[in-house]
Amino acid sequence: MRLLSLLLQYPDPELAAAAPELAAAVAQLPPSPAAEHLSRFTDWFARQPAHEREMHYVEVFDLRRRSGLHLTYYLHGDTRRRGMALLALAQSYRAHGWEVADGELPDHLPVALEFAALVGPGPGEAPLRRHRRGLQLIHHALDDLESPYRHLLAALLALLPPPTAADREAVLRLAAEGPPGERVGLHPYGTPPPAPDPLTNPEDPR
Repeated sequence: MRLLSLLLQYPDPELAAAAPELAAAVAQLPPSPAAEHLSRFTDWFARQPAHEREMHYVEVFDLRRRSGLHLTYYLHGDTRRRGMALLALAQSYRAHGWEVADGELPDHLPVALEFAALVGPGPGEAPLRRHRRGLQLIHHALDDLESPYRHLLAALLALLPPPTAADREAVLRLAAEGPPGERVGLHPYGTPPPAPDPLTNPEDPR
């Protein structure tokens, strides 16, 4: 979980400098589907120029809601329930003696993974299990984009309990309809948005 938390963070110069060390740590993992996915990602990461890594990260995680890393969005959308979920998540972290760093939201996936790494299986992984359907949606979105980051989500999903039939049905429904309480400008996951007007919306919200 600690490796996944690090690799899903913004690829700043510090993380880039640690790439050989992270690849070596992945190479030492016992053979498994998760380890194979991690290896594929670190191979890609090591080959990319710094500016291309940074641009790709911003494109897939910051400019696209369908592959954003804030987990409560997938469960609650833009509703007041999301605010309550964020508060409950922060309180859960605090109950285990851990505080989220200033400027970070408790549902950001690297944060949830760091909590899991520190607290361990059981309570540490509970937020990830609770948001498994959102993780599956992020993986689908990254897979559609053919982003190498899809390997990190695949590795994480391989480490969690397998989805139930209800999970699979909910993911399909969310993919078609989007999260609850969507507002104007947030399009269902299965429907491509119209081309943005460069005069009023210079960024592609996808």
